[in-house]
Amino acid sequence: MKNLIYVPLLMLLFLNCKSDQNTITVEQETTSEAAKNNTSESKKVNEFAIVIHGGAGTILRENMSAEDEAAYNAKLEEAIRVGHEILKNGGTSLYAVEKTINVLENSPLFNAGKGAVFTNAGTNELDASIMDGKTLNAGASAGTKTVKNPINLARAVMENSPHVMLSGEGAELFAKEQELELVEPSYFYTESRFKALERVKAAEANKTARDKTAFYDPTIKDSKFGTVGCVALDKNGNLAAGTSTGGMTNKRWGRIGDAPIIGAGTYANNATCAVSSTGWGEYFIRAMVAHDISALMDYKGLSLQEAAREVIQKKVPDLGGDGGIVAVDKNGNMVMEFNTAGMYRASMDASGKLTVGIYKD
Repeated sequence: MKNLIYVPLLMLLFLNCKSDQNTITVEQETTSEAAKNNTSESKKVNEFAIVIHGGAGTILRENMSAEDEAAYNAKLEEAIRVGHEILKNGGTSLYAVEKTINVLENSPLFNAGKGAVFTNAGTNELDASIMDGKTLNAGASAGTKTVKNPINLARAVMENSPHVMLSGEGAELFAKEQELELVEPSYFYTESRFKALERVKAAEANKTARDKTAFYDPTIKDSKFGTVGCVALDKNGNLAAGTSTGGMTNKRWGRIGDAPIIGAGTYANNATCAVSSTGWGEYFIRAMVAHDISALMDYKGLSLQEAAREVIQKKVPDLGGDGGIVAVDKNGNMVMEFNTAGMYRASMDASGKLTVGIYKD
């Protein structure tokens, strides 16, 4: 009698398990198929492409003189044309990224290289990083004071050392051994940046400054950040990304932001995209912004635009941060996404179409 009861129960249990397994299989196949379809919809749109940024923040038209606006537009165009020419002639994305960023680093307009902001101690401490999407190799430097072009040092770390990041005096010693151009610290002095530091210190002394004002950047009104970056896709299908910055005005204690952090400020992977960030570094580090965009494409099947929007318009603001990114995917799709009032930016595709922008509208 007992056996007659057990048999139907066992058969029912078997059928339920088999049904659950079939359901799981169908769900897995559906998810896989959706990701596959999303990927297949993204076809090659550019043989090569390049995108740059020069910082994001409260950049408003009413705060910008016609002369300053023209100067920023001209320098952004000059920089991106340098990289575009390299790519057009068959050069590598790494070389295009490095040389494009050099133009921005050599300009006092941007918070990187020559235009770096001042620390609380009245010095300039520079950070940079670069990444090769083909090999996933990367290099970075942090807190240097005498290296003229930190992005060159980042590439040297990547290619000529067993390390990913070097900092401070050690990084400068390595730069000297690599015969990179070194300058006196006074090279980085600019009157506007130094006056910005003085204004911040005066405000702090009067106890009238809020926390965010302590990181004031004179070219990005009341912002906490300023950076330059570049991403590129070359004719061989290789992606690269690079970022360079002077950090925050009035920063202390050797503070380092997201710019030299691989996965936060910079990331490149031939399977997905290349990303360079500009934003409130502490939040971009916590959100691992650059890598998260790539991961959403890789694991979830999102397009570059969808992934960038998810991270910049939702994830970063939900944490309390702001800023933006520029990115290009393996098919040449370009994105310039930001959640601030403006972002210095430019893009150029294989056909030579140039887009330069400053404000959100």
